[in-house]
Amino acid sequence: MPAATDTSQDILRCARTLIIVGGYNGFSYADIAAVVGIRKASIHHHFPTKVDLVRTLLQQYRQEVDAGIAEFERQSANPVDQLSGYIGYWEGCIGDPTSSYCVCALLASQLPVLPPEIAQELQSYFRGLSDWLTSLLDRGAKSAAMVLSADARVEAETFMATVHGAMLAARAYGDPTAFGMITRPLLARLTADR
Repeated sequence: MPAATDTSQDILRCARTLIIVGGYNGFSYADIAAVVGIRKASIHHHFPTKVDLVRTLLQQYRQEVDAGIAEFERQSANPVDQLSGYIGYWEGCIGDPTSSYCVCALLASQLPVLPPEIAQELQSYFRGLSDWLTSLLDRGAKSAAMVLSADARVEAETFMATVHGAMLAARAYGDPTAFGMITRPLLARLTADR
């Protein structure tokens, strides 16, 4: 990933917002230039192609997620607290139109039309998130903090799909409370009978 400058960070922030609002094909360099107040040539200087821009954005996003996971782990060794923190993070974002949806989940819904380089970044993101959730659920089950109804990997995939589906439901209904209504019972199920 190239070294970040203020201009490149402004471009990345703008692209992230535009992707969340309209998807991969919902923005152009002209849109970014108008919002950031620079020429398209300046964007091309930092990110020669849209693939370069979005790949860099996804790499940066994954670093942010990894830092967030590290923070959940720093705050508590308890797997239930970490899952609650993860859900709480997204619940806090849901009402903000610029961060209300996981950019990777949104782009994953567009996989058939995405360049292979972007698809590869998305697959890496989801594998990493699934690995963390699997490890967390496995530790929760081994410590009797959680009760799993399936293998930890299956539970992790179910958890991940439910959280991303809850984001979609909140967006579809225009109701941020739908996210918690869907995710809280999931966490309750995992911690029941402990």
